[in-house]
Amino acid sequence: MTAYLVLDFSILDLPGFLPYADAIPAFIEKHGGRYIVRGVEPTVMEGTWSPERVVILEFPSQSHARAFLADPDAQSLFALRHRTTDSKLILVEGCL
Repeated sequence: MTAYLVLDFSILDLPGFLPYADAIPAFIEKHGGRYIVRGVEPTVMEGTWSPERVVILEFPSQSHARAFLADPDAQSLFALRHRTTDSKLILVEGCL
């Protein structure tokens, strides 16, 4: 079943973040993922959630998404994102 990684983030260090933004798409593709939403500024319609930017990635399954997150070759990129952003990440399963 399709799975989605949803990232809510604020960039704290744009020059430091750019190498992550340039390199991570190859790892997303490597694990069968694709961008559904790519770093857009959302419009809050209800409630108090107000993310600065949102990314939604689609993967063929939760195991693909988890493999992406566990990829040893991508860990330095994830560490870079953690250093240069304030981010929150969730994994959700699709309904089809």
